[in-house]
Amino acid sequence: MQVRGDSRDVVARAKAGVRWTSAFADLDPALFPMLTALMPDGDAVFNRRQVPLLLAELDRLPAACGGDWVGQARELCQVVEQRVHRYLWFVGD
Repeated sequence: MQVRGDSRDVVARAKAGVRWTSAFADLDPALFPMLTALMPDGDAVFNRRQVPLLLAELDRLPAACGGDWVGQARELCQVVEQRVHRYLWFVGD
C-alpha cells in the first residue's frame, strides 16, 4: 500500500501488505464495494472521497481478512485525507 500524489510520487507507504486469502472473494460486494475492488494481481486506487467509505468497510471487515495491513491502511487513509490530489494505492503483484 502506498499514498501517491498526482505525479505518482510516493508520499507514504505501508510496511505490511494485504495478505490475500479466499475470504476476500467471499465478501459481499453490496456490503464491501471498496474492498471487493482489491485483487491479488492488480492495482486498486482510492481517492479522497472514497477513503471514508473504505474506512467504514474496514470497521466491519471479517477477522479472516484482517491483519497488520488494516491499521496501516487506516494511517494511510489519514495521509490521503490531509491534502487534495493524494491517492491510496493497493499495489498488486
